[in-house]
Amino acid sequence: MTSFDTTSPQLNVWRALLALAVVFVMLATTGWTAVRSHRGSTALQASLSAWDHGRLHGHRLPGADASPARLTRFFASLTERDRARLAHRYPLAVGNMNGAPVPLRYEANRIALGQARKAELKRMHDPRLTPAGQQDAGRRMHRFTTLMAGDRQILAFDPEGSGRIAEVFGDLPRAARISVVVPGVDTDLLTFEKSYRPYSAPYGMAKSLYAAERTAAPGTRTAVVAWADYTAPSGLGVDAATAMRAEEGAVRLNALLRGLPGRSPVSLFCHSYGSVLCGVAARSLPGRVSDIAVAASPGMRVRKASHLHTSANVWAMRDATDWIQDVPYLELGGLGHGADPVSSAFGARVLSARGAKGHAGYFEPGTDSLTNFAEIGVGAYDSVRCAHDDDGCRADLPAR
Repeated sequence: MTSFDTTSPQLNVWRALLALAVVFVMLATTGWTAVRSHRGSTALQASLSAWDHGRLHGHRLPGADASPARLTRFFASLTERDRARLAHRYPLAVGNMNGAPVPLRYEANRIALGQARKAELKRMHDPRLTPAGQQDAGRRMHRFTTLMAGDRQILAFDPEGSGRIAEVFGDLPRAARISVVVPGVDTDLLTFEKSYRPYSAPYGMAKSLYAAERTAAPGTRTAVVAWADYTAPSGLGVDAATAMRAEEGAVRLNALLRGLPGRSPVSLFCHSYGSVLCGVAARSLPGRVSDIAVAASPGMRVRKASHLHTSANVWAMRDATDWIQDVPYLELGGLGHGADPVSSAFGARVLSARGAKGHAGYFEPGTDSLTNFAEIGVGAYDSVRCAHDDDGCRADLPAR
């Protein structure tokens, strides 16, 4: 009988390829594959088009796609009254405009949310809709109502299709350190905030991180952005196994980062498929991005951290109970996302995720994962806890 070396690299590669093939055959044949179509952003595009054709005191407005620096200068030249007039006239355009003053974006998005809420209220009682359609309108109306509550700071909002949203915790214009939470699959307007398992949703992730950063450095002004302003894959289907959504999202993420006010360092905290997006975005990130920290990652579309071509510190973590460890860490014909970010060969700074318990628990209070995220967010590199009970992940980094 012929014997095989079960530890040979070639056999391991074939096992991984076979596993990948089995996974996607299952996805394709059992109904798990759910490719979500995102309807064109009709309301947002209409607002942007109106802006591009608009005038203020007889003068043309700068293009909605102008650089953030150009738009910042334009808004700075206006009176407060004129800025408010533009926000009311073109709420979706201004609310999603990188370079517009942050408080003005909050104001514009509150107006846009009110308009979207009114539209869903009408749809709830539209006899042309099925009961399921009316129920969906009710859920969306409720979501828009909660997003308008109190002093919530909505930095981006698109009501079309499954929707996109970004929310800020803290004083973004005055922050000395900025963190951006980039979530993964099944993220949209309706799942942005959850009452059950709240820390598995972008709102809860960012709120938890903001509180942890304030605990880690009470004297440091921080701000955290819950960034769900991209069309994420729906379920564990083909979208989640390819980089298409990540590539689209990377453009949007870089646009956000280049439009952030000030010059404070920015840290990215990328969960699950969000780490794929951050990997794709890495080579184009502005220099102020100091850290990319990924958790529960299926890969970052590269074989090594050095291939990301970024000056940011690259951190990675995975809890021992996270099912993501069982995915094939390779890329073949566009399927899969490359090497395992917590492997020694990848070259990231590997952090402890003790206590995270599964795939969605990394932002739970009391976990090593959240504590490490917070220490990175405030720049306290000397306080992070490495995965292997040594100081290897802190090597060559400045102490606070």
